Amino acid sequence: MPSKSSARLAALTVAAVCSAASTVVLTSPAHADTVRIHDVQGDTRTSPLAGEQVTDVTGVVTGVRTYGSSRGFWIQDPAPDADPATSEGVFVFTGSTPKGVAVGDAVTVSGTVSEYVPGGTSSGNQSLTQITRPTFTVTSSGNPLPAATTVDARSVPAAYTPAGDPAAGGSINALPLRPARYALDFYESLEGMNVQVSDARVVGATDPYTELWVTVKPHEHRNHRGGTVYGSYDAQNTGRLQIQSLGKASDFPDANVGDTLTGTTEGPLDYNQYGGYTLVAGKLGTLESADLQRETTRAQRGTELAVATYNVENLDPSDDTFAAHAAAIVDNLKSPDIVSLEEIQDNNGATDDGTVAADLTMTRLIEAIEAAGGPRYDWRSVDPADKQDGGEPGGNIRQAFLFNPARVSFTDRAGGDATTATDVTKVRGKAALTLSPGRIDPASEAFDNSRKPLAGEFAFRGRTVIVIANHFASKGGDQGLTAQYQPPSRSSETQRHLQAKAVHDFTAKILETQKNADVVALGDINDFEFSRTTELLEGRGTLWSAIKSLPRSERYSYVYQGNSQALDQILISPSIRRGTFAYDSVHINAEFHDQISDHDPQVLRFRP
Repeated sequence: MPSKSSARLAALTVAAVCSAASTVVLTSPAHADTVRIHDVQGDTRTSPLAGEQVTDVTGVVTGVRTYGSSRGFWIQDPAPDADPATSEGVFVFTGSTPKGVAVGDAVTVSGTVSEYVPGGTSSGNQSLTQITRPTFTVTSSGNPLPAATTVDARSVPAAYTPAGDPAAGGSINALPLRPARYALDFYESLEGMNVQVSDARVVGATDPYTELWVTVKPHEHRNHRGGTVYGSYDAQNTGRLQIQSLGKASDFPDANVGDTLTGTTEGPLDYNQYGGYTLVAGKLGTLESADLQRETTRAQRGTELAVATYNVENLDPSDDTFAAHAAAIVDNLKSPDIVSLEEIQDNNGATDDGTVAADLTMTRLIEAIEAAGGPRYDWRSVDPADKQDGGEPGGNIRQAFLFNPARVSFTDRAGGDATTATDVTKVRGKAALTLSPGRIDPASEAFDNSRKPLAGEFAFRGRTVIVIANHFASKGGDQGLTAQYQPPSRSSETQRHLQAKAVHDFTAKILETQKNADVVALGDINDFEFSRTTELLEGRGTLWSAIKSLPRSERYSYVYQGNSQALDQILISPSIRRGTFAYDSVHINAEFHDQISDHDPQVLRFRP
């Protein structure tokens, strides 16, 4: 999959162009003359005045945004009405840096009411009510800001969202807001208003775009490291809120999960495509560190085989992270016997010139591991066909096996290439691969423009272990948790379900050939341990996701929008599950602002 930074940068560069195209103008039969802000907002998600001209809307400026493609300012009426469903704040979109207006100014604004959909209408996102093409007059300056509405555990409802209206394709846009009942309705009723959180714990580390996530519900699915765990589709964690700043990017705190923004963080409540409801802070709390430490797993014992999966996020020879990845493998993972690596790029990374070999990438990593005090690993992989496996254009990402030849041997059976499928045969009464390393069903539609599973046959203490390295299709294209369609569509699952079925069926063929075969299927599954994708992978007793051996609060390898969740998994065959094994999700990346990958590695230790 493309790096999130490259995808995000591309989105930002076209945002100014898309802003006009993504504005949904709804027509209304009524003409609006002078109105109040709560009349503009109405008691649903879309304005009853959308598409209409409004004149002399009054309010006090609570924030001015001078950067990015969505420049403008927020105003709020200091004299609210009695309806909790109608917001008293609204964003005035100027397009360019607003001039002649400052926080604390009382203004009158005239312009067109519109509904802007961040990310475009195809994203399924909710819309943001705005006043566009504005003219405004400052009537006074230095006014006190309207008192900020407190967002805390008592004010945010436990229920996340109403179900969408079937007659409207599942949209919640036209439903009357019930802010006392649903969290999304509560946040929507505050859209554009000045809000505040106090002493909020960080549940999503600061990213390169100066954003972080906090929770206003400190006990909501908390784990012992300070995160908020996403453990089912019905437990969306209503206390999560994204924080941005109206200040300088250099002043934004570098926060890790578990830290706290002490004191008050205050500003207008926005809605954007990268997480939905966002507090855009004019005043940021002070960062208090929780001193979160990177985890270290224990070393495997002499009779234990240690198998790990690690997504190294588009690693190519030009990167400066080889030493850090090597230290993670040697020090934090204790040099596993076998490591499935995901997102290994070709020898010149994103340069799109037909190069597919990754020997330079692998050699650099192996040398860095040895320099860090680890073993001299060997490696196996199958080069993809150019531009056939998805990911960053030109990068030709693939899975690769690292293995320690002093502890484990690789059984080579030649003939594997980008388009030739490996199969299962019987050798001396045991299941074996016809090609090792080899790809599973590379011509299947399940793996179109996606990584093909890599199978390899290993031997440890006289016992054969077949390992299948996976990197399933990404979740790109799925609607967000705050989408206008509820429940949101997860369209990317269609391909992952096909992929899961293909890997399951291949594993089942191994076990039909040898009932007690030791099989490990692992990697970046890009789906949760409770998902249908995992159910299809597991089948009826064929495989089992070993992350489920951990307490629910420890089942995560990735943090997305403040939700700690499991995307990386190691699944095991019945013979391994019946024996003695230990599983560890080693948290070294996902919770930290200075991560070298956005995934945490997973380690399984067992006695074959």
